[in-house]
Amino acid sequence: MNATNTSFLMLCSLLVLLMTPALAMFYSGMVKTKNTLNTIMNCFIVFGVITLQWVAIGFSLAFGEDSGSGIVGSLENLGLVGISGYDENGVPHILYVIFQMMFALIASAIITGSLVGRIKLGVLVIFLIFWSTIVYDLLAHMIWSEKGFLLVRGGLDFAGGGVVHVSAGVAGLVGALIVGARKEEDSYHISSGAHSVPYTFLGAVLLFIGWLGFNAGSAGGVNEIAVNAFVVSIISAASGFLAWVLLEWAIHKRPTILGSLSGLVSGLVGITPACGFVGIYSSIFIGAIAAIVCYMGLSFIKNKLRWDDSLDAFSLHGIGGVWGGIATGLFASSKVNPQATGEGTLGEGLFISGSYHLFLEQLFSIVVCIVFSAIVSFIIFKIIALFTDLRVCENIEAQGLDIALHGEQAYTMKDH
Repeated sequence: MNATNTSFLMLCSLLVLLMTPALAMFYSGMVKTKNTLNTIMNCFIVFGVITLQWVAIGFSLAFGEDSGSGIVGSLENLGLVGISGYDENGVPHILYVIFQMMFALIASAIITGSLVGRIKLGVLVIFLIFWSTIVYDLLAHMIWSEKGFLLVRGGLDFAGGGVVHVSAGVAGLVGALIVGARKEEDSYHISSGAHSVPYTFLGAVLLFIGWLGFNAGSAGGVNEIAVNAFVVSIISAASGFLAWVLLEWAIHKRPTILGSLSGLVSGLVGITPACGFVGIYSSIFIGAIAAIVCYMGLSFIKNKLRWDDSLDAFSLHGIGGVWGGIATGLFASSKVNPQATGEGTLGEGLFISGSYHLFLEQLFSIVVCIVFSAIVSFIIFKIIALFTDLRVCENIEAQGLDIALHGEQAYTMKDH
């Protein structure tokens, strides 16, 4: 065991674990008080459900010995049987299992933001179990496993732009379209439903802190790549934050806190697949463009298409993840990561070397993530719909899911 690398990955696992309750806070502050607790429950229930799914079968499908297809792992590690020893960084394999489990948790949690205020909890749980098993685990194997289909082709995704953000954002959008919009007339305007902007701010800041473990920990140990990922993630987040503020200032003449937080998240999403491959100046550009494309995507979906992607899981994570994958194909540099972009690979990004090979492969990987997640998500929802209604009845939705489904209220006022 390498004590330094092991301690580092334990810390990063803790930080990534923080992301799930932080996301629950971030999401719940943006809904009406009557759905606050349900939003938290929807998001954090993945901790119990997906943890057990990962232990039982998820890790084996994602990181077990390749079955020969490059698409899925074998079942030899069911129930974590046979997990022992250390990796090349001196980190216990069982710790790597837990670190990767945190990624599976946050991927499922992201989806819940598209469906708040109307989906049944049981339907959501069933969907997430099957989605995580079929979509997330297989994409993780394709992109991160040693013999994974997309990795062998030369695609790059350092910390989960396609595996986590694109796949989850697409699944959220598919769910929102199938389940349908909320009944409130103002359901397309987040600001009208946000009951606590400071609560959302706190959740976003904690999400940001956890994200640094998400990106830096993907290096697997304490090394220059981990340091680079840590630094460029902070810079891209700042760039995305500021770009969104300036956009709102220029277009609406008043920057909002909720908007600025969306910029922060979009900057983080955009840098996630690229953080182990790009330098500081590239990260500034990546974060700013992420904010711009996410802002335009959100405005188009809300104002033109009127799709009720409740808390913009697709607009931020889906669109931001697509840009991040493209940006990796544009800016990946051998000065940052010669092992991933040097001799024997597809080479550096288009804007660095002039070579289009990595760029085209990134586009291919993005298409695979989008199509696979969309098709499987659609099928899962349709199968569940054969047995039960996907959403709560109209009177429960009007009353609020906190009281109707949980018998609790987020806030109570008592006479003294």
